[in-house]
Amino acid sequence: MTTYAALLRGINVGGNRKLPMADLRTLLGGLGHRGVRTHLQSGQAVFTADHGDEGSLAAELTRAIEERFGFTVDVLVRDHAYLAAVVRDCPFPAAELEGRQLHVTYFSAAVTADRYANIDQVDHLPEEFRLGDRCLYLYAPDGLGRSKLAEALSRPRATKDLIATSRNWNTVVKLTELTAPPA
Repeated sequence: MTTYAALLRGINVGGNRKLPMADLRTLLGGLGHRGVRTHLQSGQAVFTADHGDEGSLAAELTRAIEERFGFTVDVLVRDHAYLAAVVRDCPFPAAELEGRQLHVTYFSAAVTADRYANIDQVDHLPEEFRLGDRCLYLYAPDGLGRSKLAEALSRPRATKDLIATSRNWNTVVKLTELTAPPA
């Protein structure tokens, strides 16, 4: 049995893609997963599974949401080991920052620096970004809502052919804690 976090992109953050977390828990339970919990209202769920891998579990949940709710949602599934590595490998001093200042964008595949070659980091200082394993770390001292760098990083050229979904540092850490094996 492995514990995973499901990260749903663009749920309950405006628009018409509303998915109550109680319904998401029921849906995941109906797929045979155990220990289902949700975190916040913006599309995070934690569950244990004894079958599948990250890709097949994400595809299964994507299909189930479309069948049940009638809309398509991009879903990434990540296990605890990966989530813990993202926290451990953070290139910014996370302990010294507020959760709203640091974000992680999770990607469906590895990305390389050439995808962002047209973004001049010096023009965006003091904001900065660094690439990690299937993720991007963004330091935005004034928060994501005011970040010009976040806007540049989310342009279609930068995210083409990827599922990309971002979480603030508090959520990144909490999902790592929620997926941790019992002590």
